[in-house]
Amino acid sequence: MAVTPKSALKRARACLTIEQEAIAATSASLDKQFVAVAQAVDAATAEGGKLICTGVGKSAHIAQKLAGTFNSTGVVTCFLDATQALHGDLGLCAPGDIAILFSNSGQTEEVLRLIPLLKRFNVTVVACTSNPGSELAQESDLQLLYEVPREACPLNLAPTASTTAALALGDALAMVLLKARGVTRDDFAQYHPAGNLGRVLLLRVRDIMRAGDRFAVAPRTVSTQDAVLRMTQARCGSIALVSPKTGRLAGILTDGDFRRAALTGPDFLSAPVEKFMTKKPKTVRDDALGVEALRVFEIHQINDLIVVDRGGCPVGLVDGQDLPKLKMV
Repeated sequence: MAVTPKSALKRARACLTIEQEAIAATSASLDKQFVAVAQAVDAATAEGGKLICTGVGKSAHIAQKLAGTFNSTGVVTCFLDATQALHGDLGLCAPGDIAILFSNSGQTEEVLRLIPLLKRFNVTVVACTSNPGSELAQESDLQLLYEVPREACPLNLAPTASTTAALALGDALAMVLLKARGVTRDDFAQYHPAGNLGRVLLLRVRDIMRAGDRFAVAPRTVSTQDAVLRMTQARCGSIALVSPKTGRLAGILTDGDFRRAALTGPDFLSAPVEKFMTKKPKTVRDDALGVEALRVFEIHQINDLIVVDRGGCPVGLVDGQDLPKLKMV
């Protein structure tokens, strides 16, 4: 049957709905067993143990992806090929490790054969399956269970909702551990030094700020007209105002401040700009990570952020309009 717009969209939406159902059912079924797995992995890795993920077929792909996710959040994880494990790869196992065995049916022969071998190494075995009555679930030390009301495959053969649910459950475990371990943005940046993600995470504020001719700065004692002229020359929507004696940041005048000043009377342009400036504006250090500047923008809903050095002197400006260009939002 030919693919038509109507049939394609109908089938695609039906597939997504079924996979959403599996994730929702899995979320609703989470209980103390999930907590026990999270606590066990946290305790084992804190003592120097590692996490091992394994499976066969599509489950192997899920195991590989989750191994990468756990590693990226600081949980040392290895992927173990269930077939190669029987031919020497069990050498990566050590006492105190935890192995998560992925099998939707819980009856995958290659996976079941691993259970006694892993236990011989004093490795804690966790079953990740949708079948709590399976041999895998019954023989494992802990269970990581997900719910699959039905597969999205109309033939009920191709793993679809089941792989989605297993992947989502593994991600949930990874995020629980990330939070428990107190992983910071700095840590995450260290784990992702390459590619666009690494580039963005490792950028410092000094790398993205406007400086030199693109940054307006003046003593707080100048007239409002002079301050606005400097803003115009720099083509930015604010100006950093400093103390004449120390050079430290004293305030900021934004386009909004200027419009409000205009409402005070016809002579506002000749008045000192410090009369209309915003004192104690939000700032960020020039050596902070770029994502820290993004956090300030998100929390305080501002348009411009003054960058200061260690001594509190303004050295640049982060314009909110620049963030999308840097792929930081």
